[in-house]
Amino acid sequence: MTQAAITTHILDLESGEPANGVLVTLECPDGQMLQATTDADGRITEWQGLLALTAGTYEMRFKVGVYFSARVVETFFDEIPVRFQTTTARAHYHVPLLLSPFGYSTYRGS
Repeated sequence: MTQAAITTHILDLESGEPANGVLVTLECPDGQMLQATTDADGRITEWQGLLALTAGTYEMRFKVGVYFSARVVETFFDEIPVRFQTTTARAHYHVPLLLSPFGYSTYRGS
């Protein structure tokens, strides 16, 4: 399995476990929309569709409202958008999300 040029990992800080089953969409600079669902380890390493990394602005949308609803956990967030820029000088971008029902944090990972 080849790792995509853009990946993510979600950790549910309330449970201390990876967030399994979160739908994430990825909007590319060319308008292409890709999606994937986090695996049992809370990761997305492949997208449904072909991702050709180009320089520009991308946006990930984490659909966390459904995730918390399925766990019967009240949350403030329905969806979390994260916009970031890429250059072709870097071959891989990792965008982790640390998640709780009423807050989140993200950063440029490795």
